[in-house]
Amino acid sequence: MKRYLQKYIRDDLKSKMVFIGGPRQVGKTTLALSLSGVDTPLKGSLPSSYINWDLAADKENIVKGILPGNEELIILDEIHKYTHWRNLVKGLYDKYHSRTSFIITGSARLDYYSRGGDSLHGRYHYYRLHPFSLSEIDSDCHPDALSDLLEYGGFPEPFLAMDKRKMRRWQRERLHRVIHEDLRGLEHINEISLLEVMIDSLPKRIGSPLSLNSLREDLQVSHETVRRWMNILENMYLGYFVAPYTSKGTEKIRVVKKEKKFYLWDWSVCLDNVVRFENLVASNLLKFCHFKEDWEGYKMDLRYLRNRAGKEIDFVVLQDGRPLFAVECKWRKTILDPSVKYFESRLPEIHLFFQVHTGKADYLTDKKIRVLPFTTLCRELSLP
Repeated sequence: MKRYLQKYIRDDLKSKMVFIGGPRQVGKTTLALSLSGVDTPLKGSLPSSYINWDLAADKENIVKGILPGNEELIILDEIHKYTHWRNLVKGLYDKYHSRTSFIITGSARLDYYSRGGDSLHGRYHYYRLHPFSLSEIDSDCHPDALSDLLEYGGFPEPFLAMDKRKMRRWQRERLHRVIHEDLRGLEHINEISLLEVMIDSLPKRIGSPLSLNSLREDLQVSHETVRRWMNILENMYLGYFVAPYTSKGTEKIRVVKKEKKFYLWDWSVCLDNVVRFENLVASNLLKFCHFKEDWEGYKMDLRYLRNRAGKEIDFVVLQDGRPLFAVECKWRKTILDPSVKYFESRLPEIHLFFQVHTGKADYLTDKKIRVLPFTTLCRELSLP
């Protein structure tokens, strides 16, 4: 399956390095290899242009600065685990960029794990690769495709296998590798078992403002420890925060200003269908935001809206600080939620409100509010 970023990365490689970040097993290596003319690493041995820090022989050559000769494209995978990776990459690019293109991939935020060193400013473009979204697996956004995506998540291996047993094994093995291989190599955490307990508790906390104090009490650790652990999970692409939306208009309706919500990159671990659907919608909207940032250069934000009386809109998408639209998720409910009308009448700066669901109903309540299937929203907004 051709990934949604392929043509954009190919274009950027003509002038700069390309960094590809994203969760473990989201398809970064497969995408990079496809750009070097290899469809999949499963069809044979990896090409000499692919260099992986996790392989002993490659690690030795990386430290020595030895590259394969006469390669038009070189892929450096998981290189961020090397302490001096930025200096190394800068040196290689400055020396060879006239004849060689470079792709740097990593299962952690490459902009965060900089490890010091010289600046790479102006030498690369950064893309964040997401799991499959509805538009990516089916350009027509058919409801059956949404059902499959809800059931198996958007990571390539479990989605393409469509086997519950294999999906459960994959989930356990992936999480173990993230915690015991990736995380140990980048962060100093002594209480790994407590961190695992915290991660196991997160699917039940999706969709509501995340109370760090509640997590602290459950784990019997300090507030600062919980805050640090949650930031690490975000940097390792296990989950992401969605902050509250505030503006001059929200000051009069007493909105929540501080508590963030937390969602997972792998929504298939959410057992409740309502929560799973909300997490899927969040991930599709975040993918939209990241694409418009990484390729089009806009400043995008994904926020939520909630007042202290409990009225809430699940998501507000901002472009350059201005709301593009708001989205409320309602699994199978096709009757307009009163919260949508409440915020629509009080926040004129938000010009479009969508209430999405998994049914078939599609209607306007007025010129600013539309109730419609999520599949229709994906198709009409051309979400990536």
